[in-house]
Amino acid sequence: MALLQIAEPGLSADPHQHRLAVGIDLGTTNSLVATVRNAQTEVIADHEGKKLLPSVVRYLSDNEVVVGYEAQKAAGEDAKNTIVSVKRFLGRSQADLEHSANLPYEFTTDAGMLRIKTRAGEKSPVEVSAEILKTLSARAQEALGGDLVGAVITVPAYFDDAQRQATKDAARLAGLNVLRLLNEPTAAALAYGLDEGAEGLYVIYDLGGGTFDVSILRLTKGVFEVLATGGDSALGGDDFDHRLFCWVTQEANIQGILSADDKRRILVAARQAKESLSLAQEARLEVLLSTGQALSLTLTREAFKHMTCHLVKKTLDTLKNVMRDAKLDKEAIQGLVLVGGSTRMPVIREAITEYLGFEPLDNINPDEVVAVGAAKQANMLAGNTTGDDWLLLDVTPLSLGLETMGGLVEKVIPRNTPIPVAMAQDFTTFKDGQTAMAIHVVQGEREIVDACRSLARFELRGLPSLVAGAARIRVTFTVDADGLLSVSARETQTGVEASVTVKPSYGLTDDEIVRMLQDGTGSAQEDMRLRALREEEVEARRLIESTVSALASDADLLSQQEQDTIRNLIAQLLAAVEVHNLDDIKELEAQLTTATESFAERRMDRAIAMALSGKNIDEIG
Repeated sequence: MALLQIAEPGLSADPHQHRLAVGIDLGTTNSLVATVRNAQTEVIADHEGKKLLPSVVRYLSDNEVVVGYEAQKAAGEDAKNTIVSVKRFLGRSQADLEHSANLPYEFTTDAGMLRIKTRAGEKSPVEVSAEILKTLSARAQEALGGDLVGAVITVPAYFDDAQRQATKDAARLAGLNVLRLLNEPTAAALAYGLDEGAEGLYVIYDLGGGTFDVSILRLTKGVFEVLATGGDSALGGDDFDHRLFCWVTQEANIQGILSADDKRRILVAARQAKESLSLAQEARLEVLLSTGQALSLTLTREAFKHMTCHLVKKTLDTLKNVMRDAKLDKEAIQGLVLVGGSTRMPVIREAITEYLGFEPLDNINPDEVVAVGAAKQANMLAGNTTGDDWLLLDVTPLSLGLETMGGLVEKVIPRNTPIPVAMAQDFTTFKDGQTAMAIHVVQGEREIVDACRSLARFELRGLPSLVAGAARIRVTFTVDADGLLSVSARETQTGVEASVTVKPSYGLTDDEIVRMLQDGTGSAQEDMRLRALREEEVEARRLIESTVSALASDADLLSQQEQDTIRNLIAQLLAAVEVHNLDDIKELEAQLTTATESFAERRMDRAIAMALSGKNIDEIG
């Protein structure tokens, strides 16, 4: 009798097939990758057991790219080619950047997109971020033993369309299939709510290295509803570091223009001092500049609190605004979840505790909670059986609208609208006989176009020639689950229409991404060949060095003919290394190894004889 396998709706037809999916927290300071394995969520560690990957990318002279801790170590010595906190540059122009004068990079702008000059050429923030994502993807694939079907990548809730698109482009360049862009506070709530079975109203306070978000969520029987969100995509731990940087230069009375490496050294020392204050009342800040000037300062927790109080106030003001948007008072809040490494600062914990009147929940690792939530969502979207049913109701962080006459903004989708969503609004012509309409899509809360971010422009042509105000043009805004926007316009009488998928100017074009992907694919084989050559050359030099050293000390163990043979093989191997001939290197390595086997045995015999010289059997025992 044949057996039929029946699956429940929405579940895999093969219950034993687990599709590999991951959640990635692409952070400003550190990044993580997590997955669900054996029904348990885990953050995937590297070979050394480290879960965090510093979001640092260094470009070397031979087109090699180093990511993570190794790159971080070189940040103070090779500042211009070592990119840190690249997340702050995603979807941004140079004009958008604060403290750019204190940054050790050389920026250029091409078609509105920011680029950073390195020894490997100009790199966009999308390309730098892709290197981080590649490293995390490789870590996950190695740990899980297979290819990934996709990833959920988290973004700050307050990321605008340009920043979200840039993140998606980076993932695409890294070869990742993006299942969903998930807002970081929502990911945190997902992880917390499912692990703890929490219900009620929760504040998610997310202060990372470069971004800040506050969201208020209602958790009810598996429904995660974002009531309101707010934040600042240019506020984070880096700003506290920059404030310390300014304090150091003032206190030390530094004259003249600092070099790029000195700027980085001070910033690194500032960050270390800031982190030390999380455990101690004071910290030493010591830096040796390239000029020979030695800086030695003592930073107290009280002084740090005083100099950064305006930054802390900005976060509290945002929290108050979000609570007002959600029409809630402090008494309605059940709990506070802290997310991001910067929430470890005592000044933050003290300020928010004082405002809300209760301690934050601290049974969650603020570094890992976002990645854990993303992994749970990825596992569900991949179609794996989870046993959990939940619904995520996220919102738009900023209003979306159109430019109208006089440079004003007509909002079509207000901020904090649940997504996915589609909204339409009717517009009309301004002049008699007008047959075309220019449509300018903007994002922001201001009423004037110049104060909002321009997202896209397109034209609707072929309108009927009517008197002003007679034509009816319906403009429809559609925001998908990733928070990305498309806009269409249609004249209701004739059916003439035009549309645009919003592709912000601060990212890579489709052609650029295709070219980069093709370049990566096309050069993969060549890269593997070069890697094999490099590895073999290193091994050859090691063999030559050890053989030369052995000849220097024990050549008397060989006949003159044997010495000549070995020295001739060494010379041939050196020549092969110099001309980078992989086949010859391998062949000569094998010959040299064979020629020195007997020599190695004789040296071992001599060493044993010398060790036993002058000793009797009893002494040896």
